[in-house]
Amino acid sequence: MSVPSKMKAIGFTQSLAITEQKSLFEFETNLPELKNNDLLVKVSATSINPADAKIRIRNAKDKVLEQPKVLGYDAVGEVVAKGQDVEGFEVGDRVYYAGDVTRMGANAEYQAVDYRITSQAPKSLSDQAAAVMPLATLTAWEALFDRLRVRPEEKKSLLIIGGAGGVGSITIQLAKQLTNLNVIATASRPETEKWVKDMGADHVVNHRNLVESVREQGIQHVDYIFNVADTKGHWDAMVELIAPQGMISSIVEFDGGINLSALQGKSAGFVWELMFTRSLFNTDDIQKQQDILFQTANLIDAGRIKSTLTTTLHDFSVETLKEAHQRIESGASIGKTAIKY
Repeated sequence: MSVPSKMKAIGFTQSLAITEQKSLFEFETNLPELKNNDLLVKVSATSINPADAKIRIRNAKDKVLEQPKVLGYDAVGEVVAKGQDVEGFEVGDRVYYAGDVTRMGANAEYQAVDYRITSQAPKSLSDQAAAVMPLATLTAWEALFDRLRVRPEEKKSLLIIGGAGGVGSITIQLAKQLTNLNVIATASRPETEKWVKDMGADHVVNHRNLVESVREQGIQHVDYIFNVADTKGHWDAMVELIAPQGMISSIVEFDGGINLSALQGKSAGFVWELMFTRSLFNTDDIQKQQDILFQTANLIDAGRIKSTLTTTLHDFSVETLKEAHQRIESGASIGKTAIKY
């Protein structure tokens, strides 16, 4: 495949409401330069994540960026070139990945990505169905096994606050397929209740009266809590529900403080999960993300994990990406939205 020297990309230079004309705009730029560990990928599909909206809203609040920031932290595409230190990939391979928040994202025709955080894409999924998986899967897997340190054989309980979203949906599936955990997930509408049950949740509870709803299920305390919805808003409920010596993990940052000392009496722990940590700090175990994505692709192709795709938008355009951002900002989406280029 011949690779051009220029490409189309969509980005922003100011933090504006998504309805503003210049909240996202198209521009032409050079193809990214490849580092030694990089793959150059022709992007065929991406998906929208809360991270896209958060970065757009926060990164240029009181300033104008000199260069447009290109978002997009999920992608599927074809390898068209590779750096000299790349191992295990060839030109023509179909890959999927979440990328690196410090680099140009997938809202472009081509993207450079470190091969160590990239894997062969699931063969059984379409581009759009595969594109919704990497970021949410990496987040869920890391939360379960790296942060909460769940042991697959133990027969304990897990409460997922925010069960119907992209991360919650895949966390339910991974927990049911790879552990012996009793999985409790929150949902508050008939359609989200059905969704989390379809994902495999053993119990469905309502986040609006979380403590009472969990205990109505005959569950006094839970061993693990994974919060993907609202850390501060659910803090008191999590403190009440967590079992002695239990663990809480969250991906949702917040303003102001929380009473961390409230966990002292139970010797309970709290730990953050950020999927970008390994690439941000080039950690010694950065290649674990490649392994997680590889294992997930095998689980998908074996029919044990299903894509959380619910909506596909077509065409790589400003209008399509703006619609995707509006969907994620609504806070009411079920599963994931993909954009097929």
